[in-house]
Amino acid sequence: MIKRHLNVPLILEINMNYKRILIKLSGEVFSGTNGANIDMQMLMQISSALKLLKEEGKEIAIVVGAGNFVRGRDIKDVVRSRADSMGMLATIINSIALKDALEKTGLDAEVYSAVLMSEICKTYRRDDAVRDLKNGIITILAAGTGNPYFSTDMAAALRAIEINADVILFAKNVDGVYDKDPKKYGDAVKYDKVTYSTILSRQLSVIDMAAAVLCDEFGMRSVLFALKEPMNIVEAGKGGNIGTIIEK
Repeated sequence: MIKRHLNVPLILEINMNYKRILIKLSGEVFSGTNGANIDMQMLMQISSALKLLKEEGKEIAIVVGAGNFVRGRDIKDVVRSRADSMGMLATIINSIALKDALEKTGLDAEVYSAVLMSEICKTYRRDDAVRDLKNGIITILAAGTGNPYFSTDMAAALRAIEINADVILFAKNVDGVYDKDPKKYGDAVKYDKVTYSTILSRQLSVIDMAAAVLCDEFGMRSVLFALKEPMNIVEAGKGGNIGTIIEK
């Protein structure tokens, strides 16, 4: 049985006043449960949840992963920089699909790419993205950082700092940070609140280590939670009792 961490008190700050939110959606989320690369029904559910957050007055930026298609680091027979380029392209595919779902839900959305894709979407510029956020447009930030060797977790950390987000919401396939892998160890203990330095020192690979270093340096708060239910995004975005809070 998985236990709650006894040495870390429950200090969840309910109803945190998050105004500008950056959400990191893992690529696996796009697959849903039907085994397809992109499950549009799942994206419509996520879009409906995001609409509720928009009705709360939140400014929303989104960074998406590419795990439903390809991860550069997992392609062993291709030069790593080229493999990472494949991953960047996959995030653009996911971003376009998400934009379509958001617009069908009645939301305004714009895709910004870190690499030049002017026939398909806008090129990322920090000031343009912030202007869209202030105007109520959901900004989808694609192609990672635009550089090989950096994960989309790192892109989420970088973009959140650039746009002055109040929090990063890491929507993963695990419901929080544990002291060890809960899939391997039945006695794994979940943290309600943890520091980036603990994640780094214990090498808890729930988020990319470089991203954790960057968030720690700039004091960027994050919440890691499971997206088994799309409405979890709403709970996390409102500062509710869900997942694990990660702070400096």
